[in-house]
Amino acid sequence: MLRDITLGQYYPVDSVLHRLDPRTKFIGTLLFVASLFLFHTFPGYGVATLFLVSMIFLSRVPVSFMFKGLRAIFVILLITVAFNIFLTPGRVLWQMGAVKITYEGLIQAGRMAVRLIYLVVGSSIMTLTTTPNQLTDGLEDLMRPLKVVRVPVHEIAMMMSIALRFIPILMEETDKIMKAQIARGADFETGNIFQRAKGLVPLLVPLFISAFRRADDLAMAMEARCYHGGEGRTQMKPLRYKGRDMAAYCIVIMYLAVSVVFRVRGI
Repeated sequence: MLRDITLGQYYPVDSVLHRLDPRTKFIGTLLFVASLFLFHTFPGYGVATLFLVSMIFLSRVPVSFMFKGLRAIFVILLITVAFNIFLTPGRVLWQMGAVKITYEGLIQAGRMAVRLIYLVVGSSIMTLTTTPNQLTDGLEDLMRPLKVVRVPVHEIAMMMSIALRFIPILMEETDKIMKAQIARGADFETGNIFQRAKGLVPLLVPLFISAFRRADDLAMAMEARCYHGGEGRTQMKPLRYKGRDMAAYCIVIMYLAVSVVFRVRGI
């Protein structure tokens, strides 16, 4: 499942979104996520779909690669949909004993499924079009006002950058360990859910050991290079807004305004 995670990976290609400032993409992603909770009707989600498809087209990232990340959340998506279908009260459409399906439950399940899928895809667009270093610099710059209240902004941004860099490393390590265990006779596919969970032990134990070893090596490397936080540090490539960033902000604000209008008018 870890091999299907696209969040945190960077897809190198020349596109309009790749050339945007990371702060623009970060704020745009937050506003898009907020709009998902403003829309509550399917015409509204149609507007969100149009906006998301446009961003995918502008990113020039293959659709198959981007939607591959949805496999990792399939179980969460299934549980969310099931809970909303069977536990939401309303007009009963089908019932067998204590189990019932309501009209309101189907509507709510559809909304939650769309929100979750769009949330993952929208976040993936940001990480696929932005390098971890750019994300770190953008997040640190956006959080700079928090330094007034002594929030360790640089350290938080550094932790985020390290976490994003570890995602593809963990996926590669998982693939190697899985192939090695399969060669030794391990079975990860057959059996019931408990047997499969037990079969993951030979995979998870060496994966955690490898992750802790890499973390220790990274800490020693940073200490050997006299890393002492963000005080006095400068950026080799300072972030500067350009005309395309202003245009992107205008587009996102217009989209958010449409979502607010749809919410107020109940469309």
